[in-house]
Amino acid sequence: MNLSLYSAATGMEAQQLNLNTIANNLANVNTPGFKRSKIEFQDLLYQKPTRAAGTDSGGGNLVPTGVEVGNGSRVAATSKVFTQGQLTQTGDKLDVALQGDGFYEVQRSDGTTAYTRDGSFKLNAQGQVVTIDGHPVLSGFQPIPSGASAVTIAENGQVTVQSASGTQSFRVTLARFANPAGLRSLGGNLYEETAASGSPETGNPGEQGFATTVQGYTEASNVNIVEEMVNLITAQRAYEINSKSIQTSDEMLQNVAQMKR
Repeated sequence: MNLSLYSAATGMEAQQLNLNTIANNLANVNTPGFKRSKIEFQDLLYQKPTRAAGTDSGGGNLVPTGVEVGNGSRVAATSKVFTQGQLTQTGDKLDVALQGDGFYEVQRSDGTTAYTRDGSFKLNAQGQVVTIDGHPVLSGFQPIPSGASAVTIAENGQVTVQSASGTQSFRVTLARFANPAGLRSLGGNLYEETAASGSPETGNPGEQGFATTVQGYTEASNVNIVEEMVNLITAQRAYEINSKSIQTSDEMLQNVAQMKR
């Protein structure tokens, strides 16, 4: 009887984490380059109170099925889904969306390298291309001279800058991972390499399966509001029915306790 209480409690805890994940997805529906998370569940260890399948029941006969009682569920992972988000036109010359597989390299404040899909770039006082938080964008970007009359970024990552001093050109590079779902989320639209993601592979946009760069666009979140709302209702109902299991178990225990009288 007590086992049903604990199993239902683990179910409620798992669904609470599920609800938190869905809420975070919905909260970031307008975050550029955001990738939705999906939660993955596992069942807990099983108890075998009497006999297990395959045990000898006498005379060389084996029990075809055994008795197993589960102990509930747990959250095994909250993995990122790196599907392509819709491109939104902004017209800003430094908004450069990625269409396909790849990340921009960003230098964090502590000198380490992070990765982002958010192509909403700006210029700092030194003409360096930076993220909205001021982190310098690596990926082959060079400083843009002050007073540049035109900045053109082709789909293959070729950047052409026209200024009073002449024409400057360089090419952007991208990074990708064997297992992008293994990246660690840092917040601020940044990801960090882990042992699970593998080491980054670098290349040029539009080559060897790397994404193309699209100037004047940003990549929207890949969160589908309708899908998330359905998941929200499902999580709510699962939470409610687990709480109902606790209530039912409590009522059964109450009935057992009253039998003494």
